[in-house]
Amino acid sequence: MTDDIAFHEPSLTAGEQEMLLFALVRSRATFAWKTGGLDAAALGRAHPPSAMTLGGLVKHLAMVEERYTIDFSGRPPGPPLSDADRDDPAWVWRTAADDSPEVLYGLWRDAVARSRAAMAAALADGGLDQPAKFTADGDGNRPNLRRIVVDLHDEYARHTGHADLFREAIDGRVGEDPPQNVSATSADTAPEIATS
Repeated sequence: MTDDIAFHEPSLTAGEQEMLLFALVRSRATFAWKTGGLDAAALGRAHPPSAMTLGGLVKHLAMVEERYTIDFSGRPPGPPLSDADRDDPAWVWRTAADDSPEVLYGLWRDAVARSRAAMAAALADGGLDQPAKFTADGDGNRPNLRRIVVDLHDEYARHTGHADLFREAIDGRVGEDPPQNVSATSADTAPEIATS
C-alpha cells in the first residue's frame, strides 16, 4: 500500500500537462493519506461548527471524480453519482454516515480509477484544448479539458485543507505530503492512489 500514496516530482522543465497532472496526483495522494486508515467512528465524526465529516469528504470527492469523468468520456455516470438523490442536496453527506469505511474507500478508489482512465484517454486523443464532452454554459459554450483538470484539482485543494484539520483533531496526524515510507499497517485501509 506504500505505493498508493507515493508520487514522483516532475522534472524541473516539465510542460503544462505534466505539471497539471502532477498537481492532481499529489493532491489525491495527500487526500488519501489524510483520510485513510480510519474506522467508521472517525470517518463519521463531525467537527463543529461544520457538519462535514471525513467520510462525507471521501464520498463527496468520489462524486466529484465521477462528475468530471463524464466531461472526459461523455459516458453516463457511475456510482456514487448515479445513485445520488438529486432532490436532496445533502445526500452525499447524510448517506456517508451509513457507509462502512470499506464502502467509502471503495467508492473513491473506483471513481478515481475511472477518472484517471477517462482523462488519460481524452488527453491522448486531443489534449487539454479539446472541449468537455458534457459541461456547457447556458449558451452551449464548453470549457476545455484544461479547465476541467484545474477544477478537479481545486476540489482536492479545498477539501484536503478540511481533511487536514479534521485528521489532526482525530489523531494528531499532520504534514504537508504523505511520507513516502508509510508502513502497510498504517495505510492498509487508505484510499488507493495510482501515480501514473
